Amino acid sequence: MALLDLPLVAPERKVSGFRPLKVLRHFGKLIEDKEDTEQVFHIIEATKGRRSHRQAWDFIRSPLGQRFVAEETDIPAMLDDHAHWADCGPNTVAAHYIAFMKREGLSAAGLVAESHKWLPADARPQDLTEWYFERLRDTHDLFHVLTGYGRDALGEVSLLGFSYEQNHNTGILFIAYAGARQIRKVSGTKAPVFAAIKEGRRLGKAAGKISHQDIAALMREDIDAARARLNIGQPEIYRHCLSILENEGTAREALTLGGAQAA
Repeated sequence: MALLDLPLVAPERKVSGFRPLKVLRHFGKLIEDKEDTEQVFHIIEATKGRRSHRQAWDFIRSPLGQRFVAEETDIPAMLDDHAHWADCGPNTVAAHYIAFMKREGLSAAGLVAESHKWLPADARPQDLTEWYFERLRDTHDLFHVLTGYGRDALGEVSLLGFSYEQNHNTGILFIAYAGARQIRKVSGTKAPVFAAIKEGRRLGKAAGKISHQDIAALMREDIDAARARLNIGQPEIYRHCLSILENEGTAREALTLGGAQAA
C-alpha cells in the first residue's frame, strides 16, 4: 500500500501517555546489558504522549511532510548506500556520516532491526503517524554527526536531551537523566553531567528539526554550512565533562555507564 493511501491515525493506535512502572522495568534491563538496545524502544513507546503525536500530525499535514510522504524515500536504505555518496566532498554531511558509521560499526538497517525486536513491522499501526516515528528513528545517527555528541554514555544521554527538545518524548528525557545519574553513581565524577544534558536541551530547542529535513539534500551539504543553517551550537559543556573525566581517570567507568549505555 502506498503511503498516501494510509490514514493519518489507524483505529488501533493508542496514545497511552506515561507508564512509569513499564519504563522503570525496561530501564533496569538496559542498565544490566548496555547492548540491549531493544529496551530503549520499549521505554520510548511507553512514554509517547499527546505532544509527540501532535508534532507528528502537524508535520505530516504540512506541505513538506506531504512531499516526503509522496516521495516514499526509504531513509535507511539511502543512508546505507555509501557508494551513492562517493561523489560528495570530504567535509559534507555524507562524508562525516559514513566515517562515523564505519568507525562505530553501525548501519541504519541495524537500528531498524533493533526496533523490530520489541515490535515487528507487521504488528505496528499502519498509518502515517508510524511513518513519522520511524523517520525519527532513522535519523538518530545523523543527530550524532551534526551535533558532535559521541556514542559514549555521556554523549548519548546529552544527545537525548537534544532529541527531547526536537521530538518531545518524555521517555527520551527520562533515559537521559537516569543515565546521567548512573554515570555519577558508577564513577563518582565531579563533572557537571546534568549540566551537559541541560546544554543538550538548550541546543536542541534552538536548532531546526533535523528529522524534518530533506535528508538526501542534507547529506550533500557542507557540514559546517548545515550546522549553521540549522542553528546547531557546539556542545561545550559535554566536551568539558569529557576532559574532567579523563583527568580524573574515571572515563572508562563513566563513559560505559558501568556496563550500560543508552542507544
